[in-house]
Amino acid sequence: MPLSVPSLSRRAARHLRTSLFTQVACALVLGVVVGRLWPDLGTAVQPLGDGFVRLIKAVIAPLVFCVVVTGIAHAGNLRAFGRIGLKALIWFEVATTFALVLGLLAANLVQPGAGMNVDPSKLDTSSVDARTGGGTLPSTSEFILHALPESAVGAFAENSLLQVLVLACLVGAALLHLGLTKVPAILPAINQVQEIVFAIVGFVMRLAPLAVFGATAHLVGEYGLGVMSTYGKLIGVCYAVALLFLLLLAVALKAFTGLSLWKFVRYTREEMLLALGTASSETVMPRMMQKLRHAGCRDDAVGLVVPTGYSFNLDGASIYLSIATLFIAQAVGVDLTLGQQVTVVLMLMLTSKGMAGVPGSAFLALSATASALGVIPAGAVALLLGVDRIMDSMRVATNLLGNCVAAFAVSRWEGALDTTRAKQVLNGEVVFVPDPDDTAAAQEDAPVQAEFAGPAGKPERGHPVGAD
Repeated sequence: MPLSVPSLSRRAARHLRTSLFTQVACALVLGVVVGRLWPDLGTAVQPLGDGFVRLIKAVIAPLVFCVVVTGIAHAGNLRAFGRIGLKALIWFEVATTFALVLGLLAANLVQPGAGMNVDPSKLDTSSVDARTGGGTLPSTSEFILHALPESAVGAFAENSLLQVLVLACLVGAALLHLGLTKVPAILPAINQVQEIVFAIVGFVMRLAPLAVFGATAHLVGEYGLGVMSTYGKLIGVCYAVALLFLLLLAVALKAFTGLSLWKFVRYTREEMLLALGTASSETVMPRMMQKLRHAGCRDDAVGLVVPTGYSFNLDGASIYLSIATLFIAQAVGVDLTLGQQVTVVLMLMLTSKGMAGVPGSAFLALSATASALGVIPAGAVALLLGVDRIMDSMRVATNLLGNCVAAFAVSRWEGALDTTRAKQVLNGEVVFVPDPDDTAAAQEDAPVQAEFAGPAGKPERGHPVGAD
């Protein structure tokens, strides 16, 4: 008896029910429509996005702690962990400096602010003060001191990733020093906490479509689409430079590891779309770390490179800051010399490192750079108030992919990357199933999963290499 083939409508309904990517894409389109037609409603549903971000942030600190501690313990070598950290910092500095220089070259070539002839004295700077909350970016010494935890509980309560990293390194070093025979229950307990955290992430991720709908509807409802025509040239330059940077990043990834950035984007398409929809890369950090580990990156490399990159590897922000600085100068009629542009690069190399977690950090960095140059009125930063939110998608996508490429590259550099497994995962031969109970999603890929099934005939779950 021939098998009955489900109708197109039933297949579409099943795909919508089981595919997070499809759900998020539909929510994104619906958010744009609602924000455009009913702006007040778009603002009213903003808490959907904010609530999702809060839930994800609640598990980031314990997740980073667990991944780093287990990574150090499994690696069995604290010196290797230090090498990974040093290599990550070298990669971050090279990448962000290249992004800054690329942005300056593009701004000089296209000159997005030329001909605007803005009088900075007529700009209302009160909105900039409101956006930044009257704060300042930390100095280098303050940044280093703030990375050191004053309280173990406080590091988790404040969600300070650098402080959590320091604590995790100390705990991991203590485990190696004492040996698992003296404290046999600690590492299994941390592994179990890690499993609980990943389970919570799985629960929260089911709310991702609601978050994208709320965030998108609020963005379109509050800012509208008219800003695209006013700042079209600036927006076009920033997005074009970001695309060029990602293409060059893809070449670097291929040269370092032999892996394809496009295949990685396809592998993480749900997370990428969610990050774009919520304008926050933090919302996908737990899942990205899980997928990188599943794709062959060793625990200690992922646990150190990805969280550290959120403070030190802001490639998208670097592109935006360099272009925005020249845009402001051009708009107010200031012609920056080569020496002044070199100063811009040096200033932004420092200020961009302390941006993470600071409200209105982009405006603070731009104001600090303008003040250092002494020729651009600090009040001219207000020119970017209308366009800054539109740049979030560019910054988020570039920052996120930059950190993931750094994780692969540093892992390969340290010999902590299972290249064979990475290619199998990115080619779709080994399927990532974060929730083993999600049988409906597993059945969608049954032909592929049958070949790479585990001992119980199920597709492999996203777990760290070497954890079995």
